[in-house]
Amino acid sequence: MTFSEKNRKNMSFDAKPFLKTLTSRPGVYCMHNASNEVIYVGKAKNLKNRVSSYFAKGNESSPKTMHMVNHIHHIEITITHTENEALILENNLIKSHKPKYNVLFRDDKSFPYIFLTAEHGFPLFRYHRGSLKKKGKFFGPYPNTYAVRSAINLIQKLFLIRSCEDSVFANRSRPCLQYQIKRCSAPCVNFISKEQYQQDIYNAILFLEGKNEQVINSLTRPMQEASDNLEFEKAAKLRDQIRAVRHVQEKKFVSNHAGDIDIVACAISNHQACIHQLTIRNGINLGGRNFFPRQIQADIKADVLEAFLSQHYLNKKNNIASEVIISDDFKNKTVLESVLAENLNKKIIIKHHVRGERSKWLKMANENAHIALMQRLASNKSQLNRFKALESLLEFSEPIERMECFDISHTQGEATVASCVVFGREGPLSNEYRQFNIKDVNAGDDYGAMRQVIQRRYIRLVKEDAKLPDLILIDGGRGQIRMAKEELQELQLGHIPILGIAKGPSRKAGLENLILASENKTINCDSASSALHLIQHIRDEAHRFAITAHRQRRKTRRNKSSLEEIEGIGNKRRQNLIKHFGGIQGVVKAGVEDIAMVRGISKSLAEKIYNNFHGDQ
Repeated sequence: MTFSEKNRKNMSFDAKPFLKTLTSRPGVYCMHNASNEVIYVGKAKNLKNRVSSYFAKGNESSPKTMHMVNHIHHIEITITHTENEALILENNLIKSHKPKYNVLFRDDKSFPYIFLTAEHGFPLFRYHRGSLKKKGKFFGPYPNTYAVRSAINLIQKLFLIRSCEDSVFANRSRPCLQYQIKRCSAPCVNFISKEQYQQDIYNAILFLEGKNEQVINSLTRPMQEASDNLEFEKAAKLRDQIRAVRHVQEKKFVSNHAGDIDIVACAISNHQACIHQLTIRNGINLGGRNFFPRQIQADIKADVLEAFLSQHYLNKKNNIASEVIISDDFKNKTVLESVLAENLNKKIIIKHHVRGERSKWLKMANENAHIALMQRLASNKSQLNRFKALESLLEFSEPIERMECFDISHTQGEATVASCVVFGREGPLSNEYRQFNIKDVNAGDDYGAMRQVIQRRYIRLVKEDAKLPDLILIDGGRGQIRMAKEELQELQLGHIPILGIAKGPSRKAGLENLILASENKTINCDSASSALHLIQHIRDEAHRFAITAHRQRRKTRRNKSSLEEIEGIGNKRRQNLIKHFGGIQGVVKAGVEDIAMVRGISKSLAEKIYNNFHGDQ
């Protein structure tokens, strides 16, 4: 047995269900030991891939890493908008917790810089650590070596700046491989003039200083001139540069407000709640913390938030900011402000409707609360109890190991999509989710759509001899159930039980009608039953996956619409948009605020342009 296999068997942390719930977005992960001490803080561009790598089979990491993994009790995740923001948050958390397995910086003198040489006609950007007395220009400091290397690699890709040493540069007779892969303009063999190269250096400096709009403006003018002179190849290269700069352009979500802010968001699902508290101090994100109330009296976020604020912040040990932003408003907000101010001897403002930077922070807190709650719901213990309750409710003699749930989504028959989500006893198996674009079915024909998706799904499973579900759930009434049952019988799979989830008369959660197809009977279930909670969970996940796929399909169709089809967009405004963003794809990727910055485009027209490509998402 290898060292890593031995450690994995001794771990108290069950990684498998946790990894299945992870997001692929950027963020920060904190590993805790059994004493709830933070032992490691890391950042990731893709949280799912990075955290999974610690537990991958055959992964022979260093003894130090495996020793750390062996002491993991649980992992907390905080998602961020960008990788850069994750980097800043990681640095703040490392300084705050000083985890034993992290490498800690001593002081700012050890931070690396980007150095632009000044003694060469064709200068280059280099990694630099140490004294800042050399002749040239310094950019930084950067948090770590990786950040510097990434920035240098990016400006080489965008502006084709050379990376070779001066000795290599002086002895080249033909372009190197960097030129072949479009990472260098080959100044060593005079493929570019000194003036043109200096312009690229100038643009790279602006880019490193965050002056992206100036970079784009400096590229737009020569692009237009090249196009007017019929130099289409040159114009295309400049257009691609504009697109690349737009693509990597990021706004750092660090508040310009120098004060302190707390953002508190609530997520509720299946009668369980999660409170995520995001802490902003001096405009810097110091990370978030999750709270899971043991019992909630109602599925009303405002009530849960009010209870949390009153209990948590009235404890003087918990530092409270003078401004608190909440995800859901509640009636007694003014009273609570008064009580907190009197108890803490300082004015407290609780806000709900916020704009600008604060709305972005609130969105982040909401997302973190939702993800933390989904991970909570997917834990082994709760899932096992729910599966047992469902088996008892349906009077199954054999355990349910695998369930598949289907849902249909469309907008008045447009872009019909069917979803299939898969749940195991450990929770959702998102890598096995499937979506189906429904074809050759009359618009709005949910019965025909259900027949098609069942047929396509199980013909493939039978052909591939894949694992079949122990229970099929249908988000629909008796008509959809009948179609699914007929198709399964045609495939000789009639032995698989089907459970329909039909909305009750009031269409409220907890009042669903559960229809067991084999006996064609309605099953009565208490709204507080954990079996019903499991059914609601998989039904809601199928609905979410279906409507997401439907909106994406509808968005793809609408993306094919040209700017000319938008009311209020004439030739001049269309040209301004294309020049500003470097092409139609740049317009598609832009947000409302970015579009409104174009000359001649008002805020309302920008919203119309954005909605034309993105629908009502």
